Amino acid sequence: MIQLWRGRERYQGGDPETGIETLHAFSFGPYYDPGNVRFGALVACNEERLAPGAGFDEHPHRDVLIVTWVVEGELTHRDSSGHASVVRPGDVQRLSAGGGVRHVERNDGAEPLRFVQMWLEPADPGGEPSYEIVRGIADGTPYALEPAGAELHIRRLAGGERAALPDAARVYLHVVRGEVRLADEVLEPGDAARITEARDLDMTAAGPAELLMWEM
Repeated sequence: MIQLWRGRERYQGGDPETGIETLHAFSFGPYYDPGNVRFGALVACNEERLAPGAGFDEHPHRDVLIVTWVVEGELTHRDSSGHASVVRPGDVQRLSAGGGVRHVERNDGAEPLRFVQMWLEPADPGGEPSYEIVRGIADGTPYALEPAGAELHIRRLAGGERAALPDAARVYLHVVRGEVRLADEVLEPGDAARITEARDLDMTAAGPAELLMWEM
């Protein structure tokens, strides 16, 4: 089964007056839809836009795995475990909150920042926080998130190029750039497909496209 969720239907959050614009794919904060709480281990997929100088002050997390993909600009990350990084397009950042961690996320650059941040729930809560950043991850190279039983696939397609979706119990497809055709439907930037029992599915890019896929 394929369920399409359009980017224009996402819940608008953030704080535009402070330079933060957020689009939420799932129930988040004051927005609650009992039919849209999660998809498998995935509990959040937020599209974030931060103006230069804007950001999220130090705040806590626990029992969640936070994976971040920068689309444009640079994201400054600092956390209470002592990690400090600048995340750029092509990097995958993972923060495992464990039993509790605090972090700061800011746009300290001169250009607008846009990133996609995805939260997954681990099978076992608690434990020590941990952090990882993979620089310049190659197209098609899966990034395993074993505590959530998930793998992230990053695909960059040329116009007319076809790519297979993983055969899996659940696949979450998010379009970052460009347009793709999936099962006679066109998905545009910000659109997502939630697929259960995916078998022998593929997609075709109308032009240059960038996609994030969670295999669960």
